[in-house]
Amino acid sequence: MTKNSHDCDVTIIGAGPSGSVAAGILRKKGYHVIVLEREHFPRFVIGESLLPQSMVFIEEAGMLDAVNAGGFQVKNGAFFHRDATTAFFDFREKFSPGPGTTYQVPRAQFDKLLADEASRAGADIRYGHSVTAMTPDPHSPSVTVQPETGDAYTLHSRFVLDASGYGRVLSRLLNLELPSELDPRKSVFTHIIDNALDSEWDREKIVIAVHPQNHQIWYWLIPFTQGRASVGAVLPKAQAESYAEDDPALLRRMVKEEGFLNKLLRNAEFDTPVRTIEGYSCKVKTLHGPGFALLGNAGEFLDPVFSSGVTIAMKSASLAAHLLEKQFENQPVNWEADYAEVLMLGVNTFRAYVNAWYTTEFQDVIFSQGKQQDDKNVREMISSILAGYVWDRANPLTNESDRRLRALAEICRSL
Repeated sequence: MTKNSHDCDVTIIGAGPSGSVAAGILRKKGYHVIVLEREHFPRFVIGESLLPQSMVFIEEAGMLDAVNAGGFQVKNGAFFHRDATTAFFDFREKFSPGPGTTYQVPRAQFDKLLADEASRAGADIRYGHSVTAMTPDPHSPSVTVQPETGDAYTLHSRFVLDASGYGRVLSRLLNLELPSELDPRKSVFTHIIDNALDSEWDREKIVIAVHPQNHQIWYWLIPFTQGRASVGAVLPKAQAESYAEDDPALLRRMVKEEGFLNKLLRNAEFDTPVRTIEGYSCKVKTLHGPGFALLGNAGEFLDPVFSSGVTIAMKSASLAAHLLEKQFENQPVNWEADYAEVLMLGVNTFRAYVNAWYTTEFQDVIFSQGKQQDDKNVREMISSILAGYVWDRANPLTNESDRRLRALAEICRSL
């Protein structure tokens, strides 16, 4: 299937979820795929709470059985806490069709599992290989690759997919980056032995808590198996810089200031180094170009609050893989209409809810004890959004999201 002038059909930069899912789908279609991964797996990364929508793409890539057998913590919803108010959403009770459960995953193990499955399907994954240059071309794009040992080499293919995540390889090499419209924030996080009591915590739900005095600060608590969890705090960057503590002390301080988490984690053991990410939100001039497309976080990343990153990444991988099949079969393909615009429908829906979280409109909807709590249909529509089904245009809350969220918040605030 590969032309003689090409080393492969598709070069994929990055072996994370979008790269592995794209490789898996393309291998099922019989294409020769080379994946270039700068790091070695397993490696630490966050984005550990999957959304049920992602299970559709995992199955499409032929990896569902392996993921189901991976021993990960089941996730069926989200639990929210702000001041003395709580709310929860069960993803099995949602408006959109599709899976209602998924997993909470230490990404080191999860990403390696997906990459191993892609390799088992026939993808050539080259760890320790960095892309240092790229020449766009509609028919034969090429990348320059520097292995950890040995000489650099040039790789020619029929198309290049950038699945490099936060590395954003092509957007940096091709000067595609734009300033994010979202305010800069800092995440400080770690893994712990939580030692939480089962009676105080439903481990099948992610916990999202809000700082009692500053609703711009929020927390995640993601349960894993074997009594471990991921805990993190997200602060406005300027406020984070105003604290004198180092990052480990800052995380502990933040946890102590939120009463629910402080109680739940009173016996926790902080046994893993604390890490941070700053200024992670990004935007690009274009999601595609001559012979290339950007997947997931390599193009647009919003905010970790609703765990949208992996779902967007896998959706982009699925869209791109199917378009490449059409393109390689000489069928007409419009990357703007059929890839970028379709992907951005869901991204912009997520963006509306992220923005409304920080303006507190969506917080007020979630924590309302009024309409959305009593209206089963509205709860199911919100549950679908939180479960990642943002491309379901049958859900009224995925259309004109800004306007409808404002209207819903006004109703909830008046009750």
